[in-house]
Amino acid sequence: MELGPLQLVAVGFDSPSMDGSVLGELAAIRAQGMVRLVDALGVHKDEEGAVWSLEMSDLTDEQALFAGAAIGALIGLGAGGESGAAEGAVAAMLTMAERRELGVSPEDILDISGQIPTGGAALLMLVEHLWLIPLRDAIRAQGGVFLAHDFLSVESLIGIGGVLALAEE
Repeated sequence: MELGPLQLVAVGFDSPSMDGSVLGELAAIRAQGMVRLVDALGVHKDEEGAVWSLEMSDLTDEQALFAGAAIGALIGLGAGGESGAAEGAVAAMLTMAERRELGVSPEDILDISGQIPTGGAALLMLVEHLWLIPLRDAIRAQGGVFLAHDFLSVESLIGIGGVLALAEE
């Protein structure tokens, strides 16, 4: 199993209605085969300060072990060369085997909830872009590499405009 391009998406909500519409849209794009949910964590802090969390993944246990090992190896390769890759793969596989998650512990959930205002929520998703795999493969076949990619949201474009306006003053 080779992983397609991965993206970490973090979303915050001040006072979500919790009507299921976000999860419904996520389910729809997963059903269309556009993305695979490698791991997702939703955290909600209700008005009384109680914390609720939900974790989801489209991966089987075996696929999750492979994904954890692959991600750990790549991070380890960047941090410590070939020996770092081997250490990273083993460490990630052990984490996956122990907790069946990509590094999110109950303590992490509490840390995340500390950043969420009362009544708010956060959604963290690691998604694999399945639709991008054939394009990635064609780019690689021609010796190309992805240099950068990111979402440009309405909010980020407005922010860029603000920075440009300040620079012109």
